[in-house]
Amino acid sequence: MIIQIKGKVKYPITLDPSVWIFDDRKVKLENAFSETSEEENKVESGSKLNKPPVNHSVKKYNKKELLAYSYVMPIREFVENAEINESATQVNIITTEDTYTISAETLLASFLLFSIDGKQIKEDGPAHLYYGDGSNQENPVKAIQAIEFI
Repeated sequence: MIIQIKGKVKYPITLDPSVWIFDDRKVKLENAFSETSEEENKVESGSKLNKPPVNHSVKKYNKKELLAYSYVMPIREFVENAEINESATQVNIITTEDTYTISAETLLASFLLFSIDGKQIKEDGPAHLYYGDGSNQENPVKAIQAIEFI
């Protein structure tokens, strides 16, 4: 249950969404598409630039809260770490059923849903792709196997 970032990138990366529940960069799904949340996320992520992203609150996290919410992870940082080739303007989202082509810009603003009610996504998992503008909230891209820059 992993997702590969590959294609026109300097460093192919393998993502394991099952470990993101303890990552401070996660966002509650219900907050991901609100304007207030976007500003808070920018400020919050800017303040964490010199800190490791792994949950500071592991010692004090509220297990009930982790199990009560669905969480998304902004994909931008992972993609930037892969160092996209300048010629790559499109991305193929490869699923078990189909391939979807979107712009690299759209992908950079997107989120990966990795937890539903605190549980790892097994059916149609490991993650679902939601565009940053929320336009596909009713029909996210599911069962992602790879993200290929073309």
